[in-house]
Amino acid sequence: MFANDFGPPFSSGFGPPWWFLVIAGIIVLFILGAIINGIRIWMSNNASPILTQPAKIISKRTSTSGGGNDTSVSTYYYLTFELSNGERLEFHVKGSEYGLLVEGDTGILTYQGTRYKEFSRRPL
Repeated sequence: MFANDFGPPFSSGFGPPWWFLVIAGIIVLFILGAIINGIRIWMSNNASPILTQPAKIISKRTSTSGGGNDTSVSTYYYLTFELSNGERLEFHVKGSEYGLLVEGDTGILTYQGTRYKEFSRRPL
């Protein structure tokens, strides 16, 4: 018997098995979907107006990933703002900006769609 004696339904003998092609196709579709979604969000943000509104920082949080088996840790920083109409918005911010702001700070928030621009502290 030969090593590939399963017949045509499983492999033609001249390339990767069918199940490998299916899994590779699913992975490619997943990556393409993520890229398309990122482009869609980027275009939506660019089409949105730049808004400047009074706001208050009501929450700060961090999220980490990595750090196992000799890999580095990535930390992501988020601020949640409450606008004067009661609407709450959460934005990803740089660590340097995150460290300068505290919960309860009030000021003027500038953003475009889901894109954080800046926050200028001042009493409201």
